Amino acid sequence: MTTLTNSTTTVGTAWEIAVDDAPVALSAAGDLVAVAGAEGSVVIAEVATGMEVTRLELPGGALSVALSRDAQHLAATGPTGYALWNRSGVSALIVETGAWSSTAAWADNGRVAVASGRRALVLDPAGETQWVTEPAASTVTDLAWMRNGRRLAVAAYGAVRAHERHTEKPVVTYPYIGSHLALAVAPTGRWICSGNQDASIHIWRTRDGNELTMSGYREKVSRLAFDDTGYWLAADGAPDVTVWDFSGKGPAGTAPRSLRCHETVTALAWRPGGAGHLASGGQDGTVALWQATAGRPQARLSPARTLGRDAAVAALAWSGPDLLLAAHRDGRVCAHWLPSRTSL
Repeated sequence: MTTLTNSTTTVGTAWEIAVDDAPVALSAAGDLVAVAGAEGSVVIAEVATGMEVTRLELPGGALSVALSRDAQHLAATGPTGYALWNRSGVSALIVETGAWSSTAAWADNGRVAVASGRRALVLDPAGETQWVTEPAASTVTDLAWMRNGRRLAVAAYGAVRAHERHTEKPVVTYPYIGSHLALAVAPTGRWICSGNQDASIHIWRTRDGNELTMSGYREKVSRLAFDDTGYWLAADGAPDVTVWDFSGKGPAGTAPRSLRCHETVTALAWRPGGAGHLASGGQDGTVALWQATAGRPQARLSPARTLGRDAAVAALAWSGPDLLLAAHRDGRVCAHWLPSRTSL
């Protein structure tokens, strides 16, 4: 991996590195950034400089990577198992289960949930199993913590199921016949949303289970993201990124804002805070920055700024409010410095 370091006093590129794998996922927390590659390389680097700290090799390839909020632990998942890394340890724990492991998510209490075939495993940072969910109807595609780590939402064909700690069977089931590709839980805990293979977004209100479906997307919806306020949901599924308003009574009967820049959207990431700034990436290699909550419903917005690249964008992640990380499929990872928190 090579590093190019530039000034971070103005808007521009803070650093750029090249990894010897095709990136598929990014995660940033604290002073670290982790890049997962399709062939199984997981590079952990200093977020301030891009300098490599260590790397893991996940047999069979990688699908996702997640740093804990305190940057002391990491989980990586792939088609044949998962890996856990402890910053104070000497080596990673790599578990080859033979089961498809789509994703992992850390709770604030230090536990990590890992999708493993049709189940979700909840592990402590050392890799000891705390509890396991009962098998779902099909492979678990996404999961998310709720209630500050006291409840786990697990998406698989036909339903999103919520499990309390140490409960194999779900305590609440949110049914929807279809394949769920992405899961987003509002930070407020009021809403659970799934992006689906049938080109729809399905929404449940958690307090009473009331449902709503937003359909009519041109393509499957495989990326969903709430901002920090929980009032705005961004989704792919078409050349436009749609941004739905979840404030008040929610999006029922409303229209989204539309953000058009990419023919194919490949990444979404909200800037931390409540300014309504969204970064999107496309197959064309462009990173677009948006004032995504501006304008009226049904408005079509233009990017506030674009960062052009030749290779497709594989993943985006923010390190705090000032540094946007973009991984491109040719192996380049760029850190873009955006010091103003009020504008793009």
